Amino acid sequence: MTVEPRPTPIHGPAFAADPQPVYERLRRHGAVAPVEVAPGVEALLVTDYQAALDLLRDTDTFSKDSRAWQRTVAPDSPLLPVLGYRPTALFSDGETHARYRAVITDALALFEPHRLQRQVAGTAHRLIDRFAAVGHADLIAEYARQLPAFALTTWFGVPEEQRVEVVAAITGLIESTAKAGASYGKLLEVVTAMVAERRERPRHDLASWYVTHPVGLDDDEVIRQITLTLIAGHEPTTNLIGNALLRLLTDARYAGSLFGGAMTAHQAIDEVLWHEPPMANLSAHYPRYDITFHGREIKAGTLVLVSYAAANSQAAPPTDGSGLRSGESAHLAWAAGPHACPARDPALLIAITAIEQLGSRLSDLELSTPAEDLIWRPGPFHRALTHLPVRFAPVAG
Repeated sequence: MTVEPRPTPIHGPAFAADPQPVYERLRRHGAVAPVEVAPGVEALLVTDYQAALDLLRDTDTFSKDSRAWQRTVAPDSPLLPVLGYRPTALFSDGETHARYRAVITDALALFEPHRLQRQVAGTAHRLIDRFAAVGHADLIAEYARQLPAFALTTWFGVPEEQRVEVVAAITGLIESTAKAGASYGKLLEVVTAMVAERRERPRHDLASWYVTHPVGLDDDEVIRQITLTLIAGHEPTTNLIGNALLRLLTDARYAGSLFGGAMTAHQAIDEVLWHEPPMANLSAHYPRYDITFHGREIKAGTLVLVSYAAANSQAAPPTDGSGLRSGESAHLAWAAGPHACPARDPALLIAITAIEQLGSRLSDLELSTPAEDLIWRPGPFHRALTHLPVRFAPVAG
């Protein structure tokens, strides 16, 4: 008789510090392995590349609706701010999903790339001005987290005095700790007030676009679509910038090349998307009925997550330069299928611009802490540094 392995935790500091060996061990159990995503909460994690694609594309077998699963966990579970059902594109199927997604994709299409690049570059220079003369900085807190936050909150018209708490709320809920519920509540509070105000006085911003979109979302639907876009736009882009900067500062193949131009930035970002995707485990799905999937029997309503990080490591091109650009779009960092991330292009533009502008201003950046001493934020979903401390020769403004 085959003994079912005990679920492997993927949420604590030890996992965050070095996840790849955990993925390797999980893969020994087959394409799908049991994991613990929070204390006492179990799930299945897809670690195989082909199995991940099969799941992401199979809308007949798998649903995105989490309500049945949600009834099996405590109402105060720290996972619910990320996985709990809401009327958004992320938790919907079929025509409902298409309706919600249309609002998001139509909104993203409003931004012309050159205009976005200019806005991000200008913001990058203002952020760099704050620490250029000091000679040291935390590139997560002072740069990578600030850039996408400024862009998103500006586009949506978030009041300036509330931008800091919006960013803090997004960070808190993704970490899936005991404070996650309060973090999501704070984000809802800000967005709810914005939507009410836009119903009365529409502006030239994305919040107004969501409110007035022809599909006719009600207030709760608008609020949930906006919160989804803010969360999905900020956290992955922040982590992408931070992880790419770390690679540029520590990988010998990139020695001195942080300052070498856009192509180098793009290469580092491609490698991060393959090897350390900013959202490592997500794409929650639930079988509509009892199934056998890639050799594993799965009960209806079971939480099944896709490990982009584990699946990518199976199919990644070599990192010696011989195949870096080949198949770059085949990674799963943006997911795949009908729920693939719709913000791929603006996220890439923001990340590449962030790295270019930093390299153009500070020519001698180096880590001020040994790379092995850097701390990664715990949590089942993301791959994210807590800090990225650097030093450099001070530059007068």
